[in-house]
Amino acid sequence: MPRMRRKADLPTKICAACGLPFAWRKKWERDWDNVKYCSDRCRRSKGGV
Repeated sequence: MPRMRRKADLPTKICAACGLPFAWRKKWERDWDNVKYCSDRCRRSKGGV
């Protein structure tokens, strides 16, 4: 069984809406290249902080 990664070792991106960094999540595994927002709330606001 593969070892767990530390959160610091995971890839990160900057949210297009709030500008804060967010880390890779298992549920985004197949679609990581297209993920732009850290949450549904940011996705709905799309750039308005």
